Amino acid sequence: MTLAKDQFLARGADDATTGRRPHLSLDGAWDFQVEGEGNWRIARVPAPWQALFDDLRHSSGTVIYRKRFSVPADWASSNLFLCFGAVNHLAEVHCDNRFVGTHEGGYLPFEFDLGSGLAGEHELTIRVVLPSSEANIYPDAPFHEVPHGKQSWYGPIGGIWQSVRLEARAAQHIQGCRITADPRTGIVHGLVRMSAEAADRIVAEIEAPSGAVIAEQVAAPSGPDPTEIALRVDDPDLWSPDEPNLYRLNLRLVRDGVTVDQWTDTFGFRSIETKHGRLLLNGHPLYLRGALDQDYYPDGICTPPSLEFLEDQLLKAKQLGLNCLRVHIKVPDPRYYEVADRLGMLIWTELPNFAYFTPAAERRARETLEGILARDFNHPSIIAWTIINEDWGTELLEDRDHRRWLSDMYSWMKALDPTRLVVDNSPCQPNFHVRSDINDYHYYRCLPERRAEWDALTREFAGAAAWTYSPHGDSEQTGEEPLVVSEFGVWGLPHPDKLTNEDGSEPWWMETGQIWGDGSAYPHGLRQRFAVLRFDRVFGTFERFIDATQWHQFANLKYQIESMRSHGSISGYVLTEFTDVHWEANGLMDMRRNLRVFHERFAEINADIVIIPKVDRWAYWSGETINITPSVALGMASLASGATLEWSVEGRDERGCIAVSAAGAMAVQALDSIEIPLPAVSAPTQMRILFSLRDGSDVELARNTLDVSVYPRLSFDRPVLVWSPHEDLLQRFKALGYAGASDRESADVVVVRSVDAEDVEAIRQGARYLMLAGDDPDQKYLRRDEPPAHPPYFRDEADPVADGGSVNRTRRRASGTGLSDIDRRFPTIGIQQRNGTMWRGDWITSFNWLRRHRAFATFPGGPLLDLSFERVVPHHVLTGFRPWEYEARVHAGVFVGWGHKPAALIGERPFGKGKMVMSTFRLTADEPGFDPVASHLTHALFTLATER
Repeated sequence: MTLAKDQFLARGADDATTGRRPHLSLDGAWDFQVEGEGNWRIARVPAPWQALFDDLRHSSGTVIYRKRFSVPADWASSNLFLCFGAVNHLAEVHCDNRFVGTHEGGYLPFEFDLGSGLAGEHELTIRVVLPSSEANIYPDAPFHEVPHGKQSWYGPIGGIWQSVRLEARAAQHIQGCRITADPRTGIVHGLVRMSAEAADRIVAEIEAPSGAVIAEQVAAPSGPDPTEIALRVDDPDLWSPDEPNLYRLNLRLVRDGVTVDQWTDTFGFRSIETKHGRLLLNGHPLYLRGALDQDYYPDGICTPPSLEFLEDQLLKAKQLGLNCLRVHIKVPDPRYYEVADRLGMLIWTELPNFAYFTPAAERRARETLEGILARDFNHPSIIAWTIINEDWGTELLEDRDHRRWLSDMYSWMKALDPTRLVVDNSPCQPNFHVRSDINDYHYYRCLPERRAEWDALTREFAGAAAWTYSPHGDSEQTGEEPLVVSEFGVWGLPHPDKLTNEDGSEPWWMETGQIWGDGSAYPHGLRQRFAVLRFDRVFGTFERFIDATQWHQFANLKYQIESMRSHGSISGYVLTEFTDVHWEANGLMDMRRNLRVFHERFAEINADIVIIPKVDRWAYWSGETINITPSVALGMASLASGATLEWSVEGRDERGCIAVSAAGAMAVQALDSIEIPLPAVSAPTQMRILFSLRDGSDVELARNTLDVSVYPRLSFDRPVLVWSPHEDLLQRFKALGYAGASDRESADVVVVRSVDAEDVEAIRQGARYLMLAGDDPDQKYLRRDEPPAHPPYFRDEADPVADGGSVNRTRRRASGTGLSDIDRRFPTIGIQQRNGTMWRGDWITSFNWLRRHRAFATFPGGPLLDLSFERVVPHHVLTGFRPWEYEARVHAGVFVGWGHKPAALIGERPFGKGKMVMSTFRLTADEPGFDPVASHLTHALFTLATER
């Protein structure tokens, strides 16, 4: 039956229109009690109880809801139905202390017939059980065996979280109708379910989007079996995101010439299919520009605050250029789909996952999918279902039975709903597909440090990589499944002041996330960490700090979308994500639906037609020529002849125009290369190149930009005298124009990869050292000599990996400090590889920064590192600097997520009369002088080392 269409039902209990269903909302204040506690509270319905009470934010267990209501006197002859939108997880219902029934399943509607003749005042009692994972307490339905989705990430959701109403119906009434509309023939099939009581006939009519009745049929009920109806619409207007044409099916149930019941729902003429590696919407190519939507809300968790709120966020999605939302492993409030139908948004929706595969979990999965189809089948916005996400709840790698089950589930789901696409498992490394309509995959990489990895992954995926399907020989793949990158993205931090409650207090969910990302996902205290780490010296104000992280997010998304669009075999993407969720800050909007600072520019690259300006590097010497190989990627639109790509250099006279040939939908057209001689500059500068694609009538079809950095050639009035015990380093610096000293004592700067006691003594006596830490990619310590004897440890076996190959116990990391005993001598700094740690930054972003001051004042851009630094961005970090040292001794660094895990990339430590500057920037990756960023960083480090 359809409970989701309240706006199409009766307007209230006083509506006396014959055949309409009067209803009474039971939303609002309910008495609430945690079972076993004596006190009653007041709970707002609908809302999960975790959204209402501070002491119950993370609770499972059993609660009691209680409410008194009055039945209107004129309902006495009707059957009263108690209708719930959704209650999580197990509901036991009593009316006037009389047992009514139970329902299990937290996402779907259910109802109970309270009978007829009910009048006056009554009391409802709802006992709700939200199970924990303690199978000894909840043996029939432990948490890990029930569909729960992201409750395992963001916390439990229990109680009456969707609306409750009392509805008066005739004994003969319509329970629902499954509508299938064929856009090719205009035939509308309906499968009408009715109560057991007989009626004379069903009168069906279809309203066009204009409201005019355009088709009618009278059918005789088929008894207890569903009744089939069929109507025809000539030349139907199709439903699509751009033209969301909705028709309405009205059903009247007639007995003895009187309409005893009415039912109505909207539908659309829409087809979705795959062919030759493409998604086809209504027979035409579809390029998916999607975002993952967790469907969480700032105050109600999973309960939307209003219909207007849903409308506003969807309109913002369209303004951002999105045409699809992937509702992530949950079943949303039905109003969500209604808004998507009406305003035009494709929906890819998913089964909430369980954690452990058991017969009970498998049964609940099937029942939930059947219930989703029963509730949501008529929504034209829904184009795809996913059964499993990232192998959660299954073990596809090592259990052939799970793979067989998933293949069977795909076939079962396709039989239940042949009108939509089905994805078996939406995978990430190391899991895979078994049988799927879409060959999708998830991967996350952060720029600039992992740009090459991103490109390699995307190139392999675009070439139909074998790793997306089962390697066990049991997959069924046609080779023509459309390729979709269904998760990618990076973080950008929201402004905490925009997230506060109405009274100015911090939302409770700002104090969640502690256990995620090794602590880096904890939002609370961000402003304090900004102050403690002296980030005002780097970013200026806190507001500029927030904006910088968001523009960094945009730069990443821009590059990654351009990269995917450059491969014509890829049919779409779904970025992570539409909005932030509690502690997860990778949304295009924050939890309160404030848009990111880049929202206007985002629509330029998240568009049907995209200009892709490709270069092989983003930093150049003045006087060089930049070679740009542009291309134009088309989505659903085709391009007529006469189009041109115009380019210009912002603030300069250079400009040009390239002819663009006609091309069909989904084409990626490579254009003639653009060569731009770079000007002579006296200081490093950032140069922006503007692109505009225009049709033959000079109408702009797309725009984009490319930022590059231009550096002047270095010259020295007096070259720094450099000495190094490493001959390769000494020769490199000579090639860069520096003079070689004859020995350490005569050098201005001594360059090393590590130090020992002799080096430290030289520094104490006044020497200036530059350490290129991490220049050896396997380096684990800054000191290469063993420390003095230490009081004995308990004997244990040395770990050659953890100890860096040393059998000396004193090389081990000391608990709580992050430093080993070997690090606890000058410079009392540790070095760690980023790979394998949160500093890698693939999912929770690591933000690399360079403070533009002193020797680094002239570097363009920033403070966060952009693509011009991608050849030098460090693969190691320096640990052990204290917060006060970020005032003047740490010149470049990194933090992760919400300002956690600060570490240095450039730092200095004085000792005696001398000092040592340490850097993990990869300054020796290219030939000397090839990369201007490496050359200028080298010069800046020498300058810093020689400063007095």
